[in-house]
Amino acid sequence: QLQLVESGGGLVQPGGSLRLSCTASEFALNNYAIGWFRRAPGKEHEGVSCINSVGGITNYEDPVAGQFTISRDGAKNTVYLQMNSLKPEDTAVYYCAAAIACYVRYDHYDYWGQGTEVTVSS
Repeated sequence: QLQLVESGGGLVQPGGSLRLSCTASEFALNNYAIGWFRRAPGKEHEGVSCINSVGGITNYEDPVAGQFTISRDGAKNTVYLQMNSLKPEDTAVYYCAAAIACYVRYDHYDYWGQGTEVTVSS
């Protein structure tokens, strides 16, 4: 079974940057669409961005499109989410998930990581 592992979260000041990573040890992520979702306290899962198996990118949140960038490094079997100009409202647990295609609904993804926490605060 595909097991995803996220890393790179932490505490950052407003305006700062973080790069999240999503990797898997035994399966090639290139075969999957990988989506990034976030869940803020008391809120539902929210789609951030997704990259499909051929490199096509879908951004689910208009404000995110210029702030967050998803990318894939096949050699490292890793998908990244570069987050710039972070704001307190970006505070959430960020998850990566795998599916056969990019879907806006989080419950259409088959595999999930445990999440990495991002806190934006001064």
